[in-house]
Amino acid sequence: MQGRATIVLAVAGGCALFTGATVHAQTQDATAAAPSQLQEVVVTAKSIETELPQQLAQLGTTVDTVSAQQILSGGYIDVPESLMALTPGLYITSNAGPFNYVDVSLLGSRTEDVLWLIDDVRINNRLYAGTTPLDTVPASMIERIEVLDGGQALFYGTQAVAGAVNIVTKSFTNHPDGAFTLGADSNDGKHLDGYFRDALDNNYFVVYATHDEAEPGIQPFPSSDYQPSGTQRHRGYNVTTLGVKYAYNFTDDLAFSTLYQHTDAKLDLPQPFLVADAFNQRNEDLLTTKLDYVPSDALKFFVKGYYHRWSSYYTEFDNGSTPYTYTPGTPGELYELNNDNFWGYKDYGANLMAQAAIARGLSIVGGYDMQNYWGHDSVLVIRPETEQINALFAQLRADPALIPLTHLSAGLRYNNSSFGPSATVWNVGEETDFVPALYLKANVGTAFRLPTDEELFANDPDDERGDPNIKPETSHNANVSIGGAIPIGGPAPLHWEAMTFYRLISNLIEYVSYDAATDQDVFGNAPGNVRTIGEQLTVEAPFTDWLSATLSGTYSRARQAGEDFQFDQIPLSLIKAGLDYHPPGSRFGAGLILDHVGDLDDQPFGPGTQRVGYGDYTTFDVNGRVFIDAAHHQRVDVHIDNLFNRIYYSGVGTGLTDATATPYVIHDLALPRTFQANYTYSF
Repeated sequence: MQGRATIVLAVAGGCALFTGATVHAQTQDATAAAPSQLQEVVVTAKSIETELPQQLAQLGTTVDTVSAQQILSGGYIDVPESLMALTPGLYITSNAGPFNYVDVSLLGSRTEDVLWLIDDVRINNRLYAGTTPLDTVPASMIERIEVLDGGQALFYGTQAVAGAVNIVTKSFTNHPDGAFTLGADSNDGKHLDGYFRDALDNNYFVVYATHDEAEPGIQPFPSSDYQPSGTQRHRGYNVTTLGVKYAYNFTDDLAFSTLYQHTDAKLDLPQPFLVADAFNQRNEDLLTTKLDYVPSDALKFFVKGYYHRWSSYYTEFDNGSTPYTYTPGTPGELYELNNDNFWGYKDYGANLMAQAAIARGLSIVGGYDMQNYWGHDSVLVIRPETEQINALFAQLRADPALIPLTHLSAGLRYNNSSFGPSATVWNVGEETDFVPALYLKANVGTAFRLPTDEELFANDPDDERGDPNIKPETSHNANVSIGGAIPIGGPAPLHWEAMTFYRLISNLIEYVSYDAATDQDVFGNAPGNVRTIGEQLTVEAPFTDWLSATLSGTYSRARQAGEDFQFDQIPLSLIKAGLDYHPPGSRFGAGLILDHVGDLDDQPFGPGTQRVGYGDYTTFDVNGRVFIDAAHHQRVDVHIDNLFNRIYYSGVGTGLTDATATPYVIHDLALPRTFQANYTYSF
């Protein structure tokens, strides 16, 4: 109970001090938008897919929205950093700065329990459960980010166990509109991005590009963790993304749209032992096409196809003349461990969805999903295999025309995979608005996570082996919230929400045995469950026209059956607080963000071995912006990350000493104090 009491006191204290929380949902910066950024945004047709997160927000799901303006004002160049600062209940940390692998926990979840989407298309890397594809999603292309709390398997399928994060790219507009940004930071980082959008008759288009690089970059591990053989001592990156969106309105009811995005990236992957040079070189393509047909508010339909290709080539040269060994005092010898070795996947599929009113106050939404997934890894040895998934889903909805003050929903999804058993999930949602200033919402159901290619097909000699007969993980979840609005004499009322959440995961997939004959750890379904229970409080307070604050505090207790300690890599508590200063009509604005992450621990030597603690740190970020001209076309943004240069760790792992090849704990250094400045011209 001590951790729970601590977070309640911290939240109460934050409210009393007006330190606010992460600026989430609808907080606006009155000084931030240039006139061109206020152009009418065009929705070519009222797509069910585009509206789905906000529809679910009326059916018991808490949805937090991060706007492009908040990302710009905060000076963030990648998605993980902006989400960590701006989203309640979401812990997300990367090692050594932008464009890297991250650890994620949403309301006490694991990394693999969160589904990531771009424009409602899943982009999760299903080769591995614990990696996310966020190192090549440029923040500059974002219109908004929608974070849906709780199990979202009904519409989004596998991996949406704790929630889903939908990154919405730049929308279409009726008028010429664009911007470009130049930036740099104190970690040798350089940034360039731009976009332009316009319309011609019934044709709409958006083009965008972004480039980020850092050389040599940040030191990713403490100096004390390095062995003499670890000579690659900084982490650099070079990432370029190009994209285009196009839409055509055949009629007011019928619209076609498409998106193509290409990313080239070279990302360093240093280690504090053995490695002289290691990096991934990647080409990535994402293509979507969609046809929306909306003859009336009572009938909506869309069909969409998508293709996602990820081709990565890994290179590693180690110090020494033989693999995994190094003799001190013999510099200059290099062993080629990997040279352009391929790992990647192809993911394509189709989605169909329809929504129809069937009676007064009653409607139904239903559809079909197909996903075809191929993956292969020659580095960690996952044999090439193809998996196909077909799913049917439907949801019945009732609105206040049927039941006064209340929205209700109930849905079912059947998922059939070409590998392993099928999965069937259900969901029930409710929101009741007792009065305009008080509501109750609940979301209860089940979710699932299909095994990854690694868990099914890995066969890496002297390392690990998969099992094609692994069952999907299944979960039961419940989120219940009460919230409302309180007049405080400012331009808008104070908004608050208190949530409690519960999650129970069965058939957990992990290493369950060791094969001494092949020296391999073997994947399987572990006995017992993982249970998560927690609470969250969020507050948004626009005190005056020029000062607003928000606050969030989250406590989560995640335990595996039979264990009395927090599950690996899940923070016990999370507090986010911030203030935003935006005097009306002024050319100036500023913000302050506080993040406190509670205790974490992990087992770097594997299950059943020594646990290593980290976490329990507080960081402060500050940002400021100034408009150079009265028309607000030119602005300069300054951001200082980790203002007081707090040294803390984003994770732990294992290394090998040079002298005796003895395993030891290594620590992932988080971002040091970083100064960043961006210049933006909008038109």
